[in-house]
Amino acid sequence: MATRGAKPKPAKLRLVDGTHRNTRHGESEKAVEETEAAAAAFGKLKKPASVKGAAAAAWKRYIDPAGWLDGSREPAAIAFCELWKEFQFNPTGFPASKHGQLRAYMAELGLTDERNRGDHGGKKEEDEFFGSD
Repeated sequence: MATRGAKPKPAKLRLVDGTHRNTRHGESEKAVEETEAAAAAFGKLKKPASVKGAAAAAWKRYIDPAGWLDGSREPAAIAFCELWKEFQFNPTGFPASKHGQLRAYMAELGLTDERNRGDHGGKKEEDEFFGSD
């Protein structure tokens, strides 16, 4: 059964990408304290020794730069990396159902929005209509 609207983002991800609104989500200082307490309770997200090969490369490329993830997201991160490895091995034989799973894990981990990743080097895209003149 489908639900309406976007799924709520974790508080730390809202703080990272700048979408935290005091009127909607409460005071930002309180949100920072709560996310730091949750991160301390779960610990830092570390790559398990069982993640190897292409899955380890996916972990290094996508999960390590995601500073908003804590230990509570470890199962989803492992599943995402293993699915990514499977997709890299045989992209034409990767079923649509697994594409859906991969996209769901990316959304759950906050990896779908390019602005969350730090690999763009701070460059702003030039607008087609409003140039830099």
